[in-house]
Amino acid sequence: MSGLYLGAGLLAGALLVYLVYALLKAEDL
Repeated sequence: MSGLYLGAGLLAGALLVYLVYALLKAEDL
């Protein structure tokens, strides 16, 4: 069960990082 939470946490973290990166890249343009 903990593996499921770990996977969800990693996925959420990656998505958050991608969103922040996309926002910063949009600001650059």
